[in-house]
Amino acid sequence: MPYVFTEQGIAMLSGILKSEVAVQVSIKIMDAFVEMRKFININKSLFEKVITIENKMDKKFIEHDKKFDEVFNQLQIEENIKQRIFFEGQIYDAYSLIVDIIKKASKKILIIDNYVDDSILKMLTKKKNNVEVVILTSNKSNIQNIDIQKFNKEYPILKIAKTNKFHDRFIVLDNEEMYHLGASIKDLGRKCFGINKIEDKEIIEKIINL
Repeated sequence: MPYVFTEQGIAMLSGILKSEVAVQVSIKIMDAFVEMRKFININKSLFEKVITIENKMDKKFIEHDKKFDEVFNQLQIEENIKQRIFFEGQIYDAYSLIVDIIKKASKKILIIDNYVDDSILKMLTKKKNNVEVVILTSNKSNIQNIDIQKFNKEYPILKIAKTNKFHDRFIVLDNEEMYHLGASIKDLGRKCFGINKIEDKEIIEKIINL
């Protein structure tokens, strides 16, 4: 049964069915197969071009879908970051959001936090390559020079500066996007706190130039 509708199946069938009608039908079907083979051979190059075009189109559609997914995911992240409240115990969720913020920077990350420790370094390993990081902190921070040196060997460039000008915590991306943190980065998820995106360009410039 699997061979009934193939050229070989028709040849086998013609050897069994001996009536005049059966013979004529078998001949016509064989002729159809012959013509089909000729048609395919004549238009072989055309079929190859069509297949090539289809493959290229498939790749383009796949690339288009990937880009659409990237944009859609980015929009979801943007919406997720604009304003969030985290409750006690949501340590991983808060950590993940800070990492998402860090990943967005393409040139520079400015972190203002008076109480940073080496936990921020683990988050900063997720940044894009060659993104400069500047941390403004106070003498109360618990981050060692040896930690900074080791970090810079693998994930340059990180700079630390001491200041007493700030009370709150901020993250500024590429000097144009800023987030206000209600808790120190080292304390994420320990108590209820919020993260808000600040979109006022004048405020961002004032913070940068302090």
